[in-house]
Amino acid sequence: MVAKKSTTGARAAEQAAAPVPPARTAAALAAPDELMVRPGEEPWTAQEVEEARAELARESERLRVEIHAAEEALSGLMRDSADGAGDDQADTGTKNITREHEMALAENAREMLYQTERALDRLEAGTYGACESCGRPIGKARMQAFPRATLCVECKQRQERR
Repeated sequence: MVAKKSTTGARAAEQAAAPVPPARTAAALAAPDELMVRPGEEPWTAQEVEEARAELARESERLRVEIHAAEEALSGLMRDSADGAGDDQADTGTKNITREHEMALAENAREMLYQTERALDRLEAGTYGACESCGRPIGKARMQAFPRATLCVECKQRQERR
């Protein structure tokens, strides 16, 4: 079994390449009609923006709880792995696989939390719904289906072909 490659270094490079503009002050948060939509789509309403914000905030909290639980489980596994007296190779292998699995789950949750918080930042900055690659609108329907989207469909397809 191969452990998932950590994206922490890639995340730092991505963040440096595509910084989120500074958030506006509380008095000057982006108005819903300032958020980009594709031609033919209705502009964002205040209720839709609030629903997106609430969903992202709930997801952020859920991920924080998940990360805490994974770190607790990992801590227990690390403690137990030190007490391997009498374990045969199969037991040791099982413990290693379980530990690597918990580490991968924690890293995945951290990455999703980063993406969720970045989406919240983009929502506050007024850049939510704009493709970070080409600058065109991602599409309101896509943002409602996948609130952490940072690329329009065309740029995402291009990225996946690489």
